[in-house]
Amino acid sequence: MSLHQIIYTSQPFGYDTAILSGVLLDARRCNERDGITGALICRRDIYLQLLEGPEAAVHSSFERISRDDRHIGVALRVSESVADRMFGDWAMLHDPSKSWLWTEHDVAYGAVEYASADDFRDVFAVLKANVQHF
Repeated sequence: MSLHQIIYTSQPFGYDTAILSGVLLDARRCNERDGITGALICRRDIYLQLLEGPEAAVHSSFERISRDDRHIGVALRVSESVADRMFGDWAMLHDPSKSWLWTEHDVAYGAVEYASADDFRDVFAVLKANVQHF
């Protein structure tokens, strides 16, 4: 089975603890069902998410997220085949922007739009290097 990885960004709609908890609960439930793993880096101005797993399931998950009204301006940043999972132990790892690359000011002034695929991959590489298993 071929593994596929996508990274996307979006803006949260109505970001608060309850909405974030709902997003994480839905992601974990659907990802466990579909054989997807990944990580969500989030704060009130942006979501940055990596999804990995079977190609059809990953694309289906991305399509579902694109229709979810808790996300605004969903943009696919990376879509590629990969040899290994980065977050194979996590249905959806939550990182409340501890590994963040850009400040809120940077995001407001377009840093995400100018970032390369490598910039997005690097954010998750830093997160992976710092993950503590519970």
